[in-house]
Amino acid sequence: MKTASLSQLPVELRDGGKPAFWQPVRVTGAVILVILLAFAFAGPLVVGTDPLYQDYLAVLVAPGDAAHWLGTDHFGRSMAARLVHGAQLSFVMAFVTALSAAVPGIALGILAASRGGWVERGLVALSDIILALPGLLLVLLLMAFAPGKFGPLYLGLALYLWVEFFRVARVETARVLALPCCEATRLLGFGPLYVFGRIVLPALAGPMMTLFAFAMGSAIIAVSTLSAIHVGLRPPTPELGAMIVELMPYYSEAPLQVLMPAGVIFLLVLSLQLLAGRKS
Repeated sequence: MKTASLSQLPVELRDGGKPAFWQPVRVTGAVILVILLAFAFAGPLVVGTDPLYQDYLAVLVAPGDAAHWLGTDHFGRSMAARLVHGAQLSFVMAFVTALSAAVPGIALGILAASRGGWVERGLVALSDIILALPGLLLVLLLMAFAPGKFGPLYLGLALYLWVEFFRVARVETARVLALPCCEATRLLGFGPLYVFGRIVLPALAGPMMTLFAFAMGSAIIAVSTLSAIHVGLRPPTPELGAMIVELMPYYSEAPLQVLMPAGVIFLLVLSLQLLAGRKS
């Protein structure tokens, strides 16, 4: 019986199935993300200020002030408090959206590749229909029913992002199932659960984690973009995209206040892109 050489196996199945996580690029992304998460989730304990509290005696205070170490906005609201809650909101929304897209996308991709026939054709046709619609248009259609609410925004993004997980999972599953090692495993009497649990799922782990990081980055950008054009989450919710638009008229007076939420968005997306890395 022909056996699979090491070069034939998926990257995730070589070296005992250990993914090459410890790449400098990925480590850098992980460090940036950990710092941002510490800022977002431990920040409220340090800042301790309501992001909606207004102090009209301290409007557009520059960063470095003793009472407001990152300054205030045009309503006298603490920039530190708003950035902390904005980063937390963006990360949680992106994670929930990506997870809601990944679970059905991967499950349906594996189902399509393993069953084939009309099941695969039907799921591929459904994914093609979703792809025929621009992603933001699908979100806007759902947002029309409840403007400014989290539910339609989350649902629209998840409905669009699951397609990428489905397509990659389907192709990767079909490729792995066609490998000689899978054929040998089946001939030795091991059932489908063993094949999928010990061979297919480990092979999917790397590509799916990469897609998950990209999906989170796409969700962060989409939420910020929609909030910036007054379609997504609306003021006074401390959302990073909405904060940029709110402060833009005061750019000449307080440029740092405008750049800070933009910087948090940039670092969040950058950390996720670096963490996704590449397969070696």
